[in-house]
Amino acid sequence: MATILRTWSYQYPWLYQFISSMAALAVGGERKFHQLPLQDLNIQSQTQILDLCCGGGQATQYLLEYSDNVTGLDASPMALKRAAQKLPQAKYVKGMAEEMPLEDSQFDLVHTSVALHEMTAEQRQQILNETLRVLKPGGTFAFIDLHRPTNLLFWPSLAMFIWLFETETAWQLLKADLEAEMQMIGFEQCQKQLYAGGSLQVIQGYKPA
Repeated sequence: MATILRTWSYQYPWLYQFISSMAALAVGGERKFHQLPLQDLNIQSQTQILDLCCGGGQATQYLLEYSDNVTGLDASPMALKRAAQKLPQAKYVKGMAEEMPLEDSQFDLVHTSVALHEMTAEQRQQILNETLRVLKPGGTFAFIDLHRPTNLLFWPSLAMFIWLFETETAWQLLKADLEAEMQMIGFEQCQKQLYAGGSLQVIQGYKPA
């Protein structure tokens, strides 16, 4: 069960940024953290990218270093306003990840960063279906999120983070097999890499061509 710190992290962007920066140290810093899901992907300046659940643009700024065609989608008008002020070169769309107001087969890459642990299992299934729908054939879904640590030394810090800032859905995600969920939806060639003692997972999966 989250504490008041979760509410404050949404109300005060500087606090959220501080928390994110501290958490990213486990993989070498914030830049490295946001680059992990993009490893080995062929991203060009014309690649159509959707930053799903983009928030205030924490990951969007790094996606813009790869492509000139980045769209951020989020349900929060306040977050989108912050992102647009900071990164006006991206496009922004207000909408739910479970029901994206976007056309079919529009994007080469859909990316999301530590957002799926905020969702219930039912919401995740809807998001995966929607992600598959908006991807072009052969397109990629790449994300980074929490994972059950494989190194016991990382359990205390992850448990404390979830207790302070997250809700029950984060604990549920630690029990989930996201690769299997993606494959059941229709993704193929799903590959998972673990970081920070297994407390972070990066998965890349592809829409059939």
